[in-house]
Formats: sequence, C-alpha cells, structure tokens
Amino acid sequence: MILTIIVFALILSLLVFVHELGHFLVAKKVGVKVEEFGFGLPPRIWGIQKGETIYSINWLPIGGFVKLAGEDMDELESGKSGWSYSEKTVKTNLDSIDTKRFFWARSKKERSAILLAGVTMNFVLAIAIISFIFTQGVFVPTDRIHVEKTIANGPASAAGLESGDIILSFGGKLIKTTEDLIKTTQKYAGEPVLMVIERKGVQYNFTITPRKDPPKEEGPMGVVISNLEEKKYKIYEAPFFGTLEALKISALMIGSLGGMLWRFVTFQKVALEVAGPIGIAQATGQAIKLGFIGVLELTGLLSLNLAIINILPIPALDGGRLLFVILEKFLGRRVKPAAERVMHQIGMVFLLGLFVLVTIHDILRLIHS
Repeated sequence: MILTIIVFALILSLLVFVHELGHFLVAKKVGVKVEEFGFGLPPRIWGIQKGETIYSINWLPIGGFVKLAGEDMDELESGKSGWSYSEKTVKTNLDSIDTKRFFWARSKKERSAILLAGVTMNFVLAIAIISFIFTQGVFVPTDRIHVEKTIANGPASAAGLESGDIILSFGGKLIKTTEDLIKTTQKYAGEPVLMVIERKGVQYNFTITPRKDPPKEEGPMGVVISNLEEKKYKIYEAPFFGTLEALKISALMIGSLGGMLWRFVTFQKVALEVAGPIGIAQATGQAIKLGFIGVLELTGLLSLNLAIINILPIPALDGGRLLFVILEKFLGRRVKPAAERVMHQIGMVFLLGLFVLVTIHDILRLIHS
C-alpha cells in the first residue's frame, strides 16, 4: 500500500510538472512574467520565491498551475497582478505602460502557444515513454500463428505439438490468422487432418483430429494459440513508431470520450468510464505488479489522457482558455475580461464537482469489489 501511494504520487507529480513546465517555458520564451509555478490547487502550503516567480506546493492535490502576469485583463486594473498601477493610470495612460510582459497583451499566436504548451509536453512525454518501451521489446501482431500451450490429453498434445511451434497450414489451407485456424478446425471436426508446422526452422507434418465436442474452454484441438511476437525497435526507429502508437491510443481515447458524450446528449444510459485519484491509485498498484515497464505504460497512458482532457473546450482548462482566444479572432475583439473570469470560475466549480462525483464512484466501486 505504501509503495503504491509513493509511486502514484511520483507519477502524478511528474505529469503535473511536465505539463506546467510547458506553460512556464513558453511563457518565459515569449517574455511573459510568470508570477507563480504551483503544484496542486490553492490554498498554499509552502512557497519560495526565486527571481520573479514563486514556486509553491498547495493543499488540493488534483493538478497544478502556472500563474501568468495579466492572465486576466481586469487584474491589471485591480492590482491583483502584482503590478502597482492605479486604476486611473491604467485607464488613461495604458499606452504609456510597458505591458509587453502581460499575457493578455501578447499576440493571439503567442497566447495560443502558451496555452497549448502543457498539452504538447504531456504528449511528448507519452511519446518518449512509449518509444523507450518499444526499444525494450513489445508484442506485435503478425501473420504467424504460434502454439503457446498444449493441453494435456488433447489432440494437439497427443499428436506431438509443442509450445513455440508455428502453424503453417492445416487441411491444406495456409494459416495466417487465429480466425483461419479456428474456422478450419471447426470445418474438419472429427476428421484426421494434415497440419504443417515449423519448429526451430524445420518443417514437420502432423496428423490431428479436432474434437467435435471438446471439454469446456479447451477447444477442438486443446491448444492455446497467438499471433503475437516480441519485437524490439532500434533506437532510431522507436520515436517514429512511438509517435504512431501515441496517435493511435489518443484516437481511441477521443472516440471513447465522444461516444460517452453522445450517449449523454441523446439521453442514453451512460456508464461512468472515468476514474479519479482512487481509481488511478488502484491501477498503479496493478501496474507495480507488472514491474517497471508496467508502471511506465500506465504513466504514458495517463500523460495522453491528461493532454486530451486539458484540450477540451471547458472553461478553466487550457482548451477553455484557448476557446476565448479563438472567439477573439472571430469576433474581432476580446470577450469582456470580467465575463471570461466568471466563466472560468464556473468551469472550475464544475470540474471540482465532477472530481467529487468520480471520487465517490471510485469509493463505492472499491467497497462493492
């Protein structure tokens, strides 16, 4: 339990750090002042100021944030941004003030880059993790059917098949997929059939009679098969295939999320397919049992998940803030700062409420299991 908590905390810290580091680095690159770089959400537990930025740890361990100077335009007028300008000075002499370090004063392209930086960093982290795993070896589908295991007293075992044999043909039909073998064994159930296999590079012929009424979960031949083979990618290949895999997984996640939203808006039954901290902690415990690679796989999946969730056009998330930049482009003017701030506050309340509901769901699931 203690190990699970420690690993879970390390994974969460890494994902948040990488995400917020993206915002931080791009903001610094374009010259926007970063007032605070925080882990968790306020209130603050501890903080230290280095240069012009406060680095803090906060009480609510459900994320993190980078606070940029002038992130909300009306903060400048209220003095909350840390820049000591009176309301009168701001309203009458805004042009004379050096506003280039305020977020809202930057171009739409620069603001978009800052907002997208966190999501991008999470995606890059996922690619890096998947690429590393690919260099260590992963099982990939092939057109070669392997014998994984033979069941005692079954036709395959009686004929002499062994674990590791590759099935080349059965009943004169080339076997390329597991479906090929299943259909062929059903076709010839009860009849002796010639099977050609490869064992350590040498071909052998066997005669096997698939059973018509096999014992439950044993199948006609009493054999466990697979079309998976371990493949290790070279270090220069891994980033390319790692990127493709990250895109593939992201597409599946987006499709699942879209399906859930569609069922919701069409008033269909919606199964809760998300997990909160408790659910993720459970998954962490299971990943630990699989070893270091298992923990890495979970971290990569969570990093992709964090990127996808954050890009959603929900106020308070990066995608929600980006939405206001896009609206500014189409409207030709900014949405009123006060209105935007209220929308982000509503979004935050919604997200906190969702966090509570998902946590309750995790607890109930844990109790029932």
